[in-house]
Amino acid sequence: MNIKKDQFGTMPDGSNVERFTLKNSQGMTVQIITYGATISSIQVPDSKGNINDVVLGFDDLAGYQSEQNPYFGACCGRYANRIAKGTFTLEGTTYSLAINNGPNSLHGGLIGFDKKNWIPTLLNDAVEMRLQSPDGEEGYPGTLEVCVRYTLSEQNELKIDYQATTDKKTILNLTNHTYFNLAGKGTVLNHQIQINASRYAVVDEDSIPTGELRAVNGTEMDFLSPRFIGENIEQTGYGYDHNYCIDQSNGTHPVLAACVKEPTSGRTLECWTTEPGVQFYTGNYLENIAGKNGQIYNRQEGFCLETQHYPDSPNHPSFPSVILEPNQTYRQKTAYIFGT
Repeated sequence: MNIKKDQFGTMPDGSNVERFTLKNSQGMTVQIITYGATISSIQVPDSKGNINDVVLGFDDLAGYQSEQNPYFGACCGRYANRIAKGTFTLEGTTYSLAINNGPNSLHGGLIGFDKKNWIPTLLNDAVEMRLQSPDGEEGYPGTLEVCVRYTLSEQNELKIDYQATTDKKTILNLTNHTYFNLAGKGTVLNHQIQINASRYAVVDEDSIPTGELRAVNGTEMDFLSPRFIGENIEQTGYGYDHNYCIDQSNGTHPVLAACVKEPTSGRTLECWTTEPGVQFYTGNYLENIAGKNGQIYNRQEGFCLETQHYPDSPNHPSFPSVILEPNQTYRQKTAYIFGT
């Protein structure tokens, strides 16, 4: 494994934003920047050996710090996805969070983990990113210590291992928000996807779960067998942005959540995770974003597979718990495996 480091930019406080480039012998390259612990590039060969960047992003730090950035490649927290009305109750205390998505709190608030410059450690075959989130930051209780490790294997597998501890009872839900396009450009509507989930979380007009976990069978949400993303997307209204409840998830061993194939390039992607859910999002709100290498990103030109606990779980006792106790260690494993 070949790992190189260079400088990607400078934060307002003068600290350096560093970029790490991981490269294996199969022609796959992954770049990660310390700002947001962000996956900024994944280059993989297609069926003919041509190498392209298959994730959306920016050429420079200014792009990632701009208001246009829709969380490209970032680690989202403390609570990835939405919390209704920005409030939750824990041990009788009600906590108020920043409202930054309609009437709700999204991806950790105004200055979530995606906007922090993480502290890196270079290992033999991986890069670790560490962050401390103080008690009360963005309204969340407890001082949180977070570590995210990125490992690239010789089998074209990008592994993301999350770990966190707290000194006070809190809630936690971490994810990676990479936008994939296995063709390298254009819409993702002709990608074929299979999601191993028999149920999904029904949401209201503000994308908050109602509490119902509905069967996908026979609906536009059904990807139990491979289907083109665009086949029934118009029936969803504005596109897919839904939490799928992964079948056979046990929280300990990664299971196959989803697999994707792009017919023209022949590229494939498998998503494995220990998490109970995956948010399938089709980039519905991308609009005229100036991205890498002169590309302009527009609606549905990227898709996300955000492995996670369910949205708004603190307000739904029937959902898998997102509570982290001081004597516990949060652990999550997700892997993205590329092939042809």
